[in-house]
Amino acid sequence: MHSLDIYKVVVIEDNIPLAKGFEEVINNTQNFQVVGNYHNCEDAIKNLKYDNAQIYLVDIELPGINGVEGTKQIKSTFPNSHIIMITVYENSQMVFDALCAGATGYLTKNVSPHDIVDALNEVISGGAPMSIKIAKMVVGSFQKKPSKIELSNREIEVLTLLSEGNSYDSIAEKLFISKNTIKFHLKNIYIKLQVNSNIEAVQKANKENLI
Repeated sequence: MHSLDIYKVVVIEDNIPLAKGFEEVINNTQNFQVVGNYHNCEDAIKNLKYDNAQIYLVDIELPGINGVEGTKQIKSTFPNSHIIMITVYENSQMVFDALCAGATGYLTKNVSPHDIVDALNEVISGGAPMSIKIAKMVVGSFQKKPSKIELSNREIEVLTLLSEGNSYDSIAEKLFISKNTIKFHLKNIYIKLQVNSNIEAVQKANKENLI
């Protein structure tokens, strides 16, 4: 195979025999090669740019920085990298958290060599190796996200009128409330949406499907 077809892999696993086993299986393939094998996230993160890998196999429960936090840090440096979590319990909250943090999928520690290679090929072709149950949890969490911010009906009315270009006087007239009451509602809206201006409030509310 042409050298351009070889994908670089980093293994982060504190169980040394298991880490060596993963490395051996991966290096026996034609198109994947282990360029770094670390026993903690700290060392792997220090060498991220040097290793410049496309795929990371990351143990979820590590001493120091765990796999979830490690995933966030790897993804912030290399947003396009593929991260496969290595876990004992496939339906744990940590697996779910890691996937929400940007991991592509996961493998269980008792995985067969054939399954490791399958998972690597799957992520490269755009897939996500994970169980149906976990996939449903992840999809469900993304669907629920916008509803985390709750505005009152009156706050939604004020924001909707504001988004339509109405002035404070015009909103006060339409809702039969004083300008001070509008300012009071806007103050609460800013706090709930974590914004500092009317424009930001309208943009955030649109993004979160609140208006």
